[in-house]
Amino acid sequence: MLVANVVQENAPSNASYTSHEIQKEILYIFSNKVRKEICQEIGNSKFCTIVDEARDESKREHMALVLRYVDKEVCIRERFFGVIHVRDTMALTLKEGYDGAMRGEWNGLQALICHECPYAYYIHCLAYRLQRALVAASREEAQTIEVATKIANGELEIGRGLNQIGTLKRARDTRWGSHLDSISSLLKMFNATCVVLSNIAANGGDANFALNQLLSFEFVFTLHLMKDIMEITHLLCIALQRKSQDILNAMHLVSSTTKLLKNFRDSGWDDFLVKVKLFCEQHQIDIPDMNAQYIARRGRSRSHHNEISVEHYYQVDIFLATIDYQLQELHSRFNDHTVELLVLSTALDPRNGFMLFKIDDICKLAEKFYLNDFMEQEPVRLRIELQHFELDIPNHPELQELSGIHELCQGLVKTRKSVISPLIDRLIRLVLILPVSIATIERAFSIMKIIKTKLRNTMEDHFLNDCLTVYIEKEVVENLAVIQS
Repeated sequence: MLVANVVQENAPSNASYTSHEIQKEILYIFSNKVRKEICQEIGNSKFCTIVDEARDESKREHMALVLRYVDKEVCIRERFFGVIHVRDTMALTLKEGYDGAMRGEWNGLQALICHECPYAYYIHCLAYRLQRALVAASREEAQTIEVATKIANGELEIGRGLNQIGTLKRARDTRWGSHLDSISSLLKMFNATCVVLSNIAANGGDANFALNQLLSFEFVFTLHLMKDIMEITHLLCIALQRKSQDILNAMHLVSSTTKLLKNFRDSGWDDFLVKVKLFCEQHQIDIPDMNAQYIARRGRSRSHHNEISVEHYYQVDIFLATIDYQLQELHSRFNDHTVELLVLSTALDPRNGFMLFKIDDICKLAEKFYLNDFMEQEPVRLRIELQHFELDIPNHPELQELSGIHELCQGLVKTRKSVISPLIDRLIRLVLILPVSIATIERAFSIMKIIKTKLRNTMEDHFLNDCLTVYIEKEVVENLAVIQS
């Protein structure tokens, strides 16, 4: 209403609102209204706080805040609430929230949060760590991919630049699946990339290192290994970026991904080596004698490689070590406390006719992890509600063919069983707000790079915050405009 009183027919005839101060003030009003609307949408419901940090174009540290909750229409929402500048990323500074990428374990931010709030749960951004683990395991090869891609796309100073390849895909920090696309496109255009790099090197450009790496057996071996592992983990990484992904589906994908990695480790070596050799033969790359003694390259430790064969090096030191590292990451990101929380939550899974429904596990979930969310006598009442619910399920066909816990929550509202069984409804909503990923925040940082560029690197923090809020939450802004009109 404050804006409506001074705009349109109420505005002075010479008003143009082109002043930067006026535009910033209008933007500030809208961003405040967006945040108020989000608060009203949450109401008295439980919500989860997701926090991450990143640097903007001016190298200033920013902490972004996203709220995850179940709205009145029983839909899972993740709303961007704001971004603030922080002095540093020390645990005390970031005490209001944490993300696994800033992992300090029990000596850092996680310990501070759990000390003040014992019922704060450590849910790690698994997809982000999966990609970082693989890239870290093959850092040198990943660097070569990046250099080759930049040179081929004309993004580096190369003397006489030749821009003959423009379709090699770049890996993006906030798009985890893009690493697989980058590797796949390089393999597909391997010959064309080598030709471009050869031409650049012949004309005095700085491409010799990338070309020599590209034409080595070890690089090709590692490139194929990264591709095969990323293909196995790709579905999990993509699923964890979806806002609608619930924690139960994520657990099923973690389990299947682990099994596929173990199968690849135990029985995939022979077929994998044949595929790598075939690729090398097609592209005239020298294949080493696998039975010869392995000689370490300069700069690498030689002490434990003196008596091993080339095949042993590639199979044990690269193939098995990389897969084991991935499996270790999967296990370590889900510690015993978190795994128990997720396993007990599967008792609410409605698929296959509530096959996993167990009253004891559901009660244990409420008593051990959500004790502060239930009053003294409510755990007893919850068990009674669950007993009635178990017997009453066959009487409601609409509750038989559900594909996830979010559909169960919607079904309880439609059948009005949420009124009859309010404690079950409360527990389901608490499980639904468990964060699976930080995809929303990662996308916010992508947008921040679009808004705050090199030409606008002096943008004030509050102005950046208002721009991000209005841009990201377009849906809320449009609803505000409809209501006011």
